[in-house]
Parts: sequence; structure tokens; C-alpha cells
Amino acid sequence: MSRKATIDNLFIAKMPGATGTIVSSPDRVRTGAISAMGTSLKELTAGAKAAAAMQEMLAAGSTMIEIDPKDIDASPVVDRIVMANDPQFNELVASIREAGQQVPILVRPLDGHRFQIAYGHRRARACATLGIKVKALVRRLTDDELVVAQGKENLDRKDLSFIEKALFARRLEDQGYDRTVIMTALSTEKGNLSRYIAVARALPDPLIHAIGPAVRAGRSRWTALVELLPGKESLADAVIATPEFQSLESDARLSAVLRALSRPENKAIDWSCGKAARIERKNNRTILTIDETAAPAFGAFLTRRLEDLFREYQEGREDAN
Repeated sequence: MSRKATIDNLFIAKMPGATGTIVSSPDRVRTGAISAMGTSLKELTAGAKAAAAMQEMLAAGSTMIEIDPKDIDASPVVDRIVMANDPQFNELVASIREAGQQVPILVRPLDGHRFQIAYGHRRARACATLGIKVKALVRRLTDDELVVAQGKENLDRKDLSFIEKALFARRLEDQGYDRTVIMTALSTEKGNLSRYIAVARALPDPLIHAIGPAVRAGRSRWTALVELLPGKESLADAVIATPEFQSLESDARLSAVLRALSRPENKAIDWSCGKAARIERKNNRTILTIDETAAPAFGAFLTRRLEDLFREYQEGREDAN
């Protein structure tokens, strides 16, 4: 189902008892849609689709309301990984500041004149950042209908990355949703759903959130992380704690973790006299490197003692037997 069809199917008029300002002016929507068309092809396409959908809804006599963001609760199942520095969100804020909110969010009414988001969390957060009300479509939805609408809208917008879909699927299952509902929400089949959930269960949430959505990374890269991580969790934690890691964008963060976990283990020995030697162990070999600058006579000393050390090693093995 297209995004336009999803909006059409889920839209109804203002719910009885709902609070907010009714917006019914076709001219206001049409002007906003035109002004929202940016310089990129993606923005032009999105603006055209949004304008067409809104024109059809208004022509059919539909209405929408404006709600204070403070009166809106998030969906019971989070579908996005929110990063502290998100260029796409900053662009959305700038777009709404300049052209207004072109695409309404979908909410369901709750008790006490509050609403809960089915989809449009980023738009609601952007409006809250700007201190303006949120344009919203209102419909009474069951829990299953809400997560299906949430999943389908995100798929139509092609906004969720692989790991965000995986987390969304796992969270839905953790909250007791049937897998048939989850498959409908993600428009996927049983085998793919199992792979989504398996990846999300194999990786710790703090690591996933530290890396972020990694929008260009598919299942293969996240599966590689699943395979590399066991036994190297402390190394991954050390990587994500570095300032260099924090300065990277999300896909580069995933690459950095994968590179670190893929390197052979190297262990250095620092002697009391300073960093006079380094021991590297890899491929069933041990390489001893002496820093002649730090300890000029140390290499000659070890060479003279090497036979005695080997003999001591052999005697120790015989005693152990």
C-alpha cells in the first residue's frame, strides 16, 4: 500500500471531544505544500505527494486538528534510534520552520483530552522544538492497528534502517504482539522477521544505540557484528567510549566497531624500565621486538640468557608432568 493510500485509509474527521484548532483551509495547505518544495529531487517528490494527499482529503470534506505537543504521548513501541546529533532531524526542523508542517501525524485519542502518536514522532518532536502546534489526523485505533499504521507509514517513507526495523520487531514481540501482526507492520515474511529479531536479540542495546541507525548498513554488516562480538564486548565498549568514535556519523561508527573487532589481538608488555619490548601474538606465532633506543643492551642480554630460559621452561614442564 502506498503512503498516500495509508493516510487516506487511516484518516477520519475530528473526533468528538478532541481538543485543538480545526484546520480546514485548502489554500493554506496548498500554499504550504508549494513553499515546501526544496532544491533536491527528494524534497520535491515528497512535497508533491504530500500536497496531492492533502488536496484529496480536503476535497472529500475531511478535517484535521492542531495539538499542543505537550498533549501528545509517544507510541508504546519505539521505532527509531534517536541520536544526539542528527543532521536529518535538524533539516526537518529547518524545513518546518521555513515552510510549515506539510504532512500531518496520526494520533489516537486517550482519556483526559490527550493523544498518542501512531506515526510522525519526528514531526511532533520538530514542532515541539519550534514551539508550535502539531497538525494531526485523529482516529480511534486498537493497539494492533496503531503498530500496523506505525510500521506501514515508516516503510512507505523508507525512513527506518535495518537495525531500527530489527529493534521495532523485537520490541513488539517483547510486548506480546503476535508475529502475524508484526509481519503486517513491517510488510515482511516469516523468515525475514526471524532474522530481524535474532539480530536485535544478539546485540546489547547500549551498543546499538551508541552506533545509531546506520541507514546505509544492511543485514550483512549487522550480522557480521553479531558474529564478531562474542568474547570482545569489552573491546567494543572501549571503542564506543573514545572521543574519535563520538565524532563519527552513524555508518562510520559501525565500520569503526567492525574494524576493531576484526583485528588480531595484540598484547604489549611494558617493562619497569620503560617500553623496552613489545610482544605480538598472532597466527600461532609470538614476535618479540626490542627497542634498542630505550634499552640498548637489553637485546644482547636476552640473547645470552635465551638458552638458559628455554632450559628452565623445559624443566618446568617436566616437573608439571
